[in-house]
Amino acid sequence: MKAEVNRKKQRNKRHMRSRRRLIGTPERPRLAVYVSLNHIHTQIIDDWDARTLASAATVEEVVATECEGSLTNVAAAAVVGRVVAERALAEGIKSVCFDTGGRKYHGRVKALAEAAREAGLDF
Repeated sequence: MKAEVNRKKQRNKRHMRSRRRLIGTPERPRLAVYVSLNHIHTQIIDDWDARTLASAATVEEVVATECEGSLTNVAAAAVVGRVVAERALAEGIKSVCFDTGGRKYHGRVKALAEAAREAGLDF
């Protein structure tokens, strides 16, 4: 149990360290990723105005129907990345800064980022 608590604390420390330098502006908002045990969430956030410009998650029915099988695997992360990129481009957002949420750039986070890049987002 103690190892789990320490792992969470370490992830939060990494996230706070990266958040000191990652600030979403109106010209280049922040693409924040949150991965839970059951779902994958992502938002494009303008930190200056404190508002969400676009979002996508496996909780949404539109995204969940496109996912085959599990809603937390790499394929589901790729679907979420593609959908959030399409919604961002519809809002006129072409460039973002990527916030992994303290997680390693590997697996689901990497799949989401690559799918968003392929869909047209620049980061």
